[in-house]
This record gives sequence, structure tokens and C-alpha cells, in this order.
Amino acid sequence: MKKLLCLTIAALCTLPLSAQIKLGEKGGTIVGSFESNNIGYFNDKVLSTPAPEDHFGSNDYLKVDYNNGRFSAGIQAEAYLPAIQGYEIGQYGKRYKALMPMIYAKWQDKNYSVTAGNLYDQFGNGLIYRSFEDRQLGFNNSLLGLRATYNLGNYFTVKALYGRPRLYNNYQSSWAGGADLSLSLGDIFGLNKGALFLEGSYVNRYEKIGDIASQNMLNMYSARLNFDIAGFNFRGEYVGKGKDFSVDGSRGKAIYGEVGYFYKKFSVTAAVRALDKMVTPLLSTGVGTGNTLNYLPALTRQYTYMLANLNPYQVNAEGEIGGQIDLYYSYRSKTNRHRYWNFHFNYSTYYTLRKSQAKTGNYERLWQDINFDVERQWNKKLKTTFLYSFQEWNPYHGYHHRTYVSNIFVADVQYKFDRKKSLRVEAQYLLSGEYEGDWVAGLAEFNMAPHWSFFVSDMYNLGRGNVGTDKNYYSVGASYTLRRTRFQLSYGRNRAGYICSGGVCRYSPEYTGINFVLTTSF
Repeated sequence: MKKLLCLTIAALCTLPLSAQIKLGEKGGTIVGSFESNNIGYFNDKVLSTPAPEDHFGSNDYLKVDYNNGRFSAGIQAEAYLPAIQGYEIGQYGKRYKALMPMIYAKWQDKNYSVTAGNLYDQFGNGLIYRSFEDRQLGFNNSLLGLRATYNLGNYFTVKALYGRPRLYNNYQSSWAGGADLSLSLGDIFGLNKGALFLEGSYVNRYEKIGDIASQNMLNMYSARLNFDIAGFNFRGEYVGKGKDFSVDGSRGKAIYGEVGYFYKKFSVTAAVRALDKMVTPLLSTGVGTGNTLNYLPALTRQYTYMLANLNPYQVNAEGEIGGQIDLYYSYRSKTNRHRYWNFHFNYSTYYTLRKSQAKTGNYERLWQDINFDVERQWNKKLKTTFLYSFQEWNPYHGYHHRTYVSNIFVADVQYKFDRKKSLRVEAQYLLSGEYEGDWVAGLAEFNMAPHWSFFVSDMYNLGRGNVGTDKNYYSVGASYTLRRTRFQLSYGRNRAGYICSGGVCRYSPEYTGINFVLTTSF
């Protein structure tokens, strides 16, 4: 715990840094942030997974950016002392590591920009290329290289980039690059009442595999059409993927379509997507969630409630087809702005794309979620939410004909005592005679704005019949915020499972321990 104490002292030293640093009248400004996530692990006889050898994990990030007119630059330093369990970066190289994996310099002019260093970008929906950082996932596949962009008014935008991708600790021997083009046909032809964009992308990944030159090149392309008019919008994309010998030498493709309509207090959105052989690694010898060049999130509802997010959907990039539909309606009182109803319905389902993916030789269901929630603001102080979700999921990615069904009920009540103090209480129940059986969960959160927040939660598996574990997973904690600095301290037992962010998930093992999180900015 000495490491934890040192980090706390370091955090206190950062408190005076509550605003950006100005370097003279024309010297530009410096802004930055520091984030530290720490866990002290304890042995727990109830859990089957023992605590790590040194009983500690710490992921730390320091980012500093400099801005001066059209010029900007920045660096990011990272330290893993060692990495928290479940973060794949801890499986590469030394357990204790400090690195500076991000540095960049950028010039932004009126019509063009040039960036050298670490690049984060996305082409279209990310189906062929997305480089991004997600600290919750321990994910960073930035490209170390060069990017240039050019735009001709609102009519034409093009960008191109090339470099070496990052896989956890290091930049790999593979190379990746591409270009993205967008034409605003609405502006070119003077369509004043709507927007029409025709777009396309090309991505190349080069990796030497042995001495066979024909096996080290991958080409991908996409064509997109985006259209908006009078509350109606359409997004469509087709992706073609050449032979990828870093996987199995197969060709791949993807189709994505999204239609939406918005009118006053009502909106509806429907999305359909098919993936076929779309696994695209950065490196043929790499493993883990971070070893990917493209972005294939689960197009399902993303929950924050514990039991609704107990078994999230995992995308089957080898082959899946499905989609989701969202409907929203809001009813507001004409005489009292503090009284309203919000209604939300969502449905998502996915199947295997080919019969050969299943042992049965049939198309198999991978996922289904039918859910709705009703939010009611009764008055200035009281708000309630009720959610129901029917989930069906296949633990074998469709290879075996087997699904588990869960019925999840959530009641969420929030009461404001005054402008600073509020209490939120959740009660949740998961009904299932399969897999781990029934679950019950609860949470109470008391907030004292703008500084303090306290919470306690528990998630208990009832362990009925021949299924279940008869375990409870509890947590208690508090957070304190002072200007731009936030401390959070908690203790509890955590269930093994998937932690998701933006539809992408990583596996986290079970543990019992104390968590300390610090975030600050200047």
C-alpha cells in the first residue's frame, strides 16, 4: 500500500494546477491531465481466483498538450506498476513498465492540416479502420506516422495517413495506411433543404510473413452514402476486404445500413449489419482485444445497470447478421416543466451468417434483447425509472445449438432533497432457471454537490437448484471532487465477467480488493 500512499501525495501536489498554463501573451498554453487507477488485492476464500503475487495493480496516464495558434503538440506517458489484472498490456514484456507511447505535432491551417506522430482517426463507421484509445479497456492502437488533410470549402474533404500501429507496449513490424474521401453533393448541387454525402475509403496493411511476398499485403475499401432531409436520415456502407493471410487467407465483407426519423418528441432508428470474415489484426502473431485495425462494436443496447449488463453480447466477426431498432417518445407537461414521461423501446437480435458456422448445419441465434424503460419525472424532486429486459444469448457463438434466457427487472428512484443533496436507489432482479440462475442486486447512492458522493451496492446470486454460485458481490465507496481533481476510494468483491465500453469488451477476472482512482486536469 506504500505505492497507493505515494500516489495520493502526488495527487495532492497537483491540486494548485486548476487551470491551463499560459506562456506569455503569445507563447501559447499548456493543458494536461493525470489519471491513476489502482487496486490493492486481497485473498478471498470465497473466490476461486487467488490474489496476484504482489497484491497490487496500477495503471497511470499523464497527458500534456501545447497549443499556440495553428500549431499544437503533445505527449502521453504511461506507467503500469504492474498492470491491473484483466488488462492485456500486462501480459507483454516486463510486468512493471513505464513508456511514452504517444507524441505528436500538428499544424492546422485554413484548408489543410499536417500531423506527425501518433494518430487517432476513423474512416466511416470504422469497419475498415479506427485507431483510438480507451483506458477502461486498456486499448490503444494508435498509428505512429504521418497524416495530411485537405478540404475545399464544404464541397470536398480528403485525408491520408500512414505509419506503424501500436500493439500494447510496442509499435509493430507491420505497416498500415489509407485514404478517406468525402464529397458533399448537397453543397455541390445546391440542395438547401438537405445534406447528401458520397464517401469512400481505402486501407492497406503490410506485414511480412516469412519469405512469401504474396502473403504480406491486405487491401480493404469501403463506399458510403449519407443522406439527411426533414427529420429523415440514412447511413449506408459497403466494405470489401481482400485475402488476409494473417487470419486464414479468406476474403471478407461487411454491409451496414441505418435509417432514422425524428419528429418533435418522437424518434425511431433502425440499424442492420452483416459481418463476414472481418477479423482484421494488426499483427498475425498478436493476440488480445487490442490486436485489431478496425472497429466492430456490438450494435445492441449498452446498459449501466449491473444485472442488465451481466452477460453482454460479444460480436462474432467471423460471421453474423442482425441489427437493432430504437424508439423514443417524450410527453411533457404544458404547465409544469418538472413533470414529464420518457418512453424507450429497444430490440436487437443477431444470427450466424452461414450454416457452416454451427455444428447443427443451421443458422443459429447468437443474441436477442427485447427491452423497454419508462422514466417519470413526478415533480422537481422525484424521478423514477422502470426497466425490463428479456435477453437470450449463445455462449458458444452459435457453434452449438444452446442459448440461455434471462428476464431482468430494474426499478430506479432518485430524490432531490435540495439543490445540493440527492439520493438514488436501485433495485434489480434477474430471473433465470439456467446458467447461474437468479440474481438480485441493489444500489444506494447519496450525493452532496459539488464535492462528495457515497455509494453502497450488492449483487447476490441466489444459487437455486443445480445452477448458481450462491455468492454475493458487494462494494462500498466514496468520491471527493475539488475543482478539476476527483478522488474515489472503494472496497468490494467483483464478479468475473466482461467490462464493455462503446460496445467493445475485455474480460476481467474476479477479485476482492480496494480501489483508488484519481483524475485531475490543468
